[in-house]
Amino acid sequence: MNDFFAWETLVTFSGCALATGVLTQFLKDTFKKLPTQWLTYIIAVVLLFLATAATKGFDQPWTVWVMIPLNAVVASLASNGAFEAIKRVNNGKPE
Repeated sequence: MNDFFAWETLVTFSGCALATGVLTQFLKDTFKKLPTQWLTYIIAVVLLFLATAATKGFDQPWTVWVMIPLNAVVASLASNGAFEAIKRVNNGKPE
């Protein structure tokens, strides 16, 4: 694997959740009026849409495209949960 993020990696659950978390941290100060949870969802939808188009093309059945917003919910929640866990450990309150 020559790339840190390849399209094939971004289309997976773990790749999308990781990229969503990283991009959210970079962009949340730019979009201050938008709640961070909504920003992570939007980023996840865009990433999954682009990664699906790049790896499988646009000629996929409609069911593939319908699943993207649903999968983005899970990736977004995982990204938010991972960041909150890191903050909790850094504050000295592991649970």
